[in-house]
Amino acid sequence: MLRFLLNGVFVCAIIFVLQLMVCVPCAYALAKLRFRGRDTLFSAVLVGLLVPPQALAIPHFVLLYVFGLLDTYAALILPWIISAFGIFLLRQFFRSIPDEIIHAARLDGLGEFEIIWRIMMPMSTPALAAFGIFSVVAHWNDLFWPLIAVRSEDISTPALGILLFRDDEAGQFLGPLMAGATIIVAPLLLAFLLAQRRFIDGLATTAMK
Repeated sequence: MLRFLLNGVFVCAIIFVLQLMVCVPCAYALAKLRFRGRDTLFSAVLVGLLVPPQALAIPHFVLLYVFGLLDTYAALILPWIISAFGIFLLRQFFRSIPDEIIHAARLDGLGEFEIIWRIMMPMSTPALAAFGIFSVVAHWNDLFWPLIAVRSEDISTPALGILLFRDDEAGQFLGPLMAGATIIVAPLLLAFLLAQRRFIDGLATTAMK
């Protein structure tokens, strides 16, 4: 169980960091920059929200197979580094930040990426916390994709590791199964309790926009 928990922490942390590196600049561009095709790109993000991840499982599997990345940590991480939900959530929050702050930063000589990392992200802590909760919970509990992409126990995620308590011949080991499920759920409950205030503030602020 400790191995599964460590795998889950590693995979969820890397996915979240990569999602921030992609989603934050994209959301900033859609919220604060003016360029041709901006509304079309935002419409594509909204369409992406309608596509279930299961619909992309076969293309992802084939692509990872071609590059020989199946049954690796990369197979668990790469398909999720772009999050349409993250772009949408952060874009809505960035729109609530006054444009005057960004104009003042530009007058002080800051570039766009400096504005993102030094101004937008510190001011967007509630939205980042809300997105972090959604991202971590989704990938911590995900069983569908790890069941397809991973075969080795050494890199199994917590949800996939629970299946080891299933034995088709001897039956279900209900005692260890319930104990393992409790251990897996406990970190999520603790994380939510620690980030509850920022999570609610992020959702409330985004919903008003």
